[in-house]
Amino acid sequence: MRRGMGTADGWGGDRLVVRASNQTTERILTKDDLLGYMQSGCKPRSRWRIGTEHEKLGFNTADNRRINYEQISNVLRSLERRFGWQPIMEGDNIIGVKLDGQSVTLEPGGQFELSGAPLETLHQTCGEVNSHLYQVKAIAEEMGISFLGIGFDPTWEQEDVPMMPKGRYKLMKSYMPTVGGLGLDMMFRSCTIQVNLDFESEKDMVEKFRIGLCLQPIATALFANSPFKERKPNGYLSWRSKIWTDTDAARCGNLPFVFDEGFGFERYVEHALDVPMYFVYRNGTYVDCLGMSFRDFMEGKLPSLPGVYPTMDDFESHLSTLFPEVRLKKFLEMRGADGGPWKMICALPALWVGLLYDEEAQRQAADLVADWSRDDRDYLLEEVAKTGLRTPFRGRTVLDLSRDVVEIAKGGLLRRGFDEASFLGELENVLDSGVCAADTLLHKYNTVWNQSVDPVYAEYQY
Repeated sequence: MRRGMGTADGWGGDRLVVRASNQTTERILTKDDLLGYMQSGCKPRSRWRIGTEHEKLGFNTADNRRINYEQISNVLRSLERRFGWQPIMEGDNIIGVKLDGQSVTLEPGGQFELSGAPLETLHQTCGEVNSHLYQVKAIAEEMGISFLGIGFDPTWEQEDVPMMPKGRYKLMKSYMPTVGGLGLDMMFRSCTIQVNLDFESEKDMVEKFRIGLCLQPIATALFANSPFKERKPNGYLSWRSKIWTDTDAARCGNLPFVFDEGFGFERYVEHALDVPMYFVYRNGTYVDCLGMSFRDFMEGKLPSLPGVYPTMDDFESHLSTLFPEVRLKKFLEMRGADGGPWKMICALPALWVGLLYDEEAQRQAADLVADWSRDDRDYLLEEVAKTGLRTPFRGRTVLDLSRDVVEIAKGGLLRRGFDEASFLGELENVLDSGVCAADTLLHKYNTVWNQSVDPVYAEYQY
C-alpha cells in the first residue's frame, strides 16, 4: 500500500523500539509512547526535507500484458548487480531493493514504486527520479518490458493481474471486499505520485494538515490521469481518486476531525487506535489480525496473539495501513495525485513544497481555505474525480482556484531561493490550456486512436 519513505528512520529523530519475543516485551507501550513517537517528527526548518514516491505499471511490450513476479524479480536483481542496490527479502522472495535512503518496492499487482530519499531541494528530487528511470529503462529494454505512467491500468481486468508474493497482500485481498467496493482496484490496478513533507511543531503540523486536506482535490484535478478501465472510458478523469471513496471508510477520506478545535498529535493517535488492524508481523510471518483493535493489542488482548504486546514497529506498520487523503506519521504524506509522466513526478513536490515550505505561501494557502466548510471539502473530493478542472466551486471553477494555488506555490518556491520555480512548468501548461492529462487521453481515444486504448502503451511509457 501507500507506505511513507520506505523506512521512516530516513526522516531523522530517534525511534523508541521495544524488543519483542513471541509472547512478551521488555516494556509495555503506553499511549504516551505513541504520542512521543508522533511528536518526534517535529524538526527545525533547517532539517526539513522532501520525499517523493511514484508508482508505475510494468508491461510486456509484445502484448501489453502486465509483467509477472519473475520478471519483476529479474529487474530487482539487475538493479542489485549493476547499480549496487541492496536486496529486501521476504523469506526466499526478493520484494524490493534499497540504496542511500531510497527503496524500490512492489505494490500488490506489481506496481513498481520508487520511495525516494529525504532530499533538500527539488533539483535533487528530480535528479533522483531521472536516475531511477534511467536505470529501470536500461534493464527493462533488454527484457522486452516497459513501464507506463498513468493513474490506473487502462486495459486488464483484476484477474489478469498477478499478485505479488507478500504475505500482507494475501490478507488484504480477502479483507478489502468486506469494507468497500473498490479496494481491490486500489490494490491491483492504481498508481499514484506522493510527496512527503516535514513540520516544525504541532501547530505547524495542524496547519499543514488542514491545508493539505483542503487542497488535495486541486492536486487531483491537475494530475488527473486515469480515465480508462478495461479498454473503455470509465466516466471519471481520475478513477484512482474515485476508488479511494469506496475502499474503506474507516481508514480513508477527508478526516473531518482534523478541523476540530484542539486537534493535534493526541487526537490522531486516538484515531489510529480506532482504525481496525490488518496484521502483525512476527518471525517472518504476517499474523491475521483483520478487523481487530490496536487498543486491544496495547492490552495484550488480541485474539490472534493473546498475551503479546505491540512494539513501536507494530505501530509504525499500523500507521501505514491508514489511507486518508493526507496521512500523518513523523511527516505528512500528500496523497491526491494520479501517476503520470516524469515531468509530472517532479511537479507534485514542487506544488506542495511551494505551498508549505515558505512561511508567506503557507499563510496565503491557509487564508485561501480558512472559511471552507466540511461540505465544501467533501464536495470537491467527490466531484473533482469526475469533472476535474471544470468542477464548479463557490461561484468559480476548480481551474480558477488551481491558478490561485499554483501562483501561491510559485511565490513560495521563488522565496526559497533554490531556483525551483521551473518545476511548476508542466502545471502552468495545464492551467494555460485548461486541459489535464485525462482530457488529452480521452480526446485521443475518441479521435486519432479510433476508440482504442492500446496506443497509450507506446505514447505514455517512460
